[in-house]
Amino acid sequence: MPVDPAILGAFIITASALVASPGPDTVLIVRYAISSGHRVGLAAVLGVQLGLLVHTALAVAGISVIIASSPVLFKGVALTGAAYLAWLGIQGFRGSGAMGLDTAPENISGAKALRNALLTNLLNPKVILIFLALLPNFIDATKVNVSAQLLTLAGSLIVINVLWQAPIAWLAVTVRHWLSDPVISKVISRATGGVLLIFAALMVYDNIW
Repeated sequence: MPVDPAILGAFIITASALVASPGPDTVLIVRYAISSGHRVGLAAVLGVQLGLLVHTALAVAGISVIIASSPVLFKGVALTGAAYLAWLGIQGFRGSGAMGLDTAPENISGAKALRNALLTNLLNPKVILIFLALLPNFIDATKVNVSAQLLTLAGSLIVINVLWQAPIAWLAVTVRHWLSDPVISKVISRATGGVLLIFAALMVYDNIW
């Protein structure tokens, strides 16, 4: 197995907290599913996953180059990822947690939903930093199979995304009410924020000592 089971488990927990935290991908999926039906919502889910595949390809090339060129630079990138993770965790304890789902866009086609979701994911700074700064924290740079490790982690992230976003697209009306509830949304934000802060601290510890 390219990634040690313990490391993979830690990544799955961290990635699950990131995916469950409110973000533009989830909001877009919910809005499209509500306005145009669950099939269009699922098309948006597919668009998000295609975006993740592009990020994966870029990460495999970029992170491999960083590891090959400078272990010190690699550690710096990993610490940047930990800092960003901590920032996301802090955001979970701020604000009301509302996701802003009061309005919905006009009826659109599945192709347009897929395209818009793809572009939203590709241009999402959160996703970019997950791949370029977070994944190195779960990579063993001493092994030669860096690309295989990245593909395993990215594949796990895509599976987590689908397991979270596909049911949301299918049950959009019910989930919309659930996610729009300030109390429930705040609980989700703070719970995932706490998980992210814990893992950020562990990553800093691993990369300093």
